[in-house]
Amino acid sequence: MKPTFLHRAVNGPFEDPCVYVRLLREKKALLLDLGNISRLPAGLISKVTAAFVTHAHIDHFIGFDHLLRNMLGNTLPLRVYGPSDIIEKVAGKLKGYSWNLIRQYPIRIDAFGISEDEVRHAIFAAENGFEPVQGPVLPFTGVALRESYFKVEAIVLKHDIDSIGWSIEEDFHINIDKAALSDEGLPVGPWLTEFKQKLRAGLPDGTAFAVPLPGGEKHFALGELKTRIARITRGQKVTYIMDSSPTDENMGKIVEFASGSDTLYLEAYFLDEDMERARQRNHLTAGIAGGIAREAGVKNLIIMHHSPKYRLMPEAIIRQAETAFGGPVFQAQGGGFQ
Repeated sequence: MKPTFLHRAVNGPFEDPCVYVRLLREKKALLLDLGNISRLPAGLISKVTAAFVTHAHIDHFIGFDHLLRNMLGNTLPLRVYGPSDIIEKVAGKLKGYSWNLIRQYPIRIDAFGISEDEVRHAIFAAENGFEPVQGPVLPFTGVALRESYFKVEAIVLKHDIDSIGWSIEEDFHINIDKAALSDEGLPVGPWLTEFKQKLRAGLPDGTAFAVPLPGGEKHFALGELKTRIARITRGQKVTYIMDSSPTDENMGKIVEFASGSDTLYLEAYFLDEDMERARQRNHLTAGIAGGIAREAGVKNLIIMHHSPKYRLMPEAIIRQAETAFGGPVFQAQGGGFQ
């Protein structure tokens, strides 16, 4: 199955947390957290349309400046989602620079601050010198962003301060049966994109659909063509959870939120032997990470964001997570972007 989301950690497990997510269907991208992103080529940064920040500690937010500098000429708005204070954090970043020459630029930043009950919205546009314009305050329903074929959900966790967990989930996946296409005498081509768009739009099965052929067109009802050449399967789900206190409440919420994920990116900051330190610093251990992934029934666990104290013994973190998970665990490596 060709994935809809192609994702990879930007940095290694002892460096700033950040995951780059390509939306292959649209040639766009998302960022999960905004740690140091200097490793990303400018061409990939320019594709980013939204960043989802867990919290504004420096190792999760310092990449905002680099992102901004590479996107000043972009015409699409950049959306930044985060905890309730993210609007003030974005405003503070923007106030650190002089913008007297910026008003002709097209860039606009929409910031969304999420709490347990509501979502605040502010707009920072270059044409206004990035002075904030407050948008409406809306109830928080659990969904931060809804697009035509996927949604991004959020959960409020505790890391002494609020820390937001993120999950990107495709509504459903459409696989085209190439053998069935051949049997029907239908070519591979751009019409398949239109066909998938109509399926995702939920149009009635009786909707007329024409497939272009070299000698004309072949006509189908949408539902008939779906039955003949398409296989509908569960959509892809990628979940990202970083700094969280090792409390029963947090762990229970994460298990439910990450349930059924194809991939779970999860912090494993300490080893279980340092549990007291983990409680003091409000971080998960490798054993807790593995246990959460096992209970949530995730397919792939990628651990990251380790304490520097284990830099000479990264394999110990993997072994502990694997023991608790009951299977292979991957460690974020970072890099490899082209």
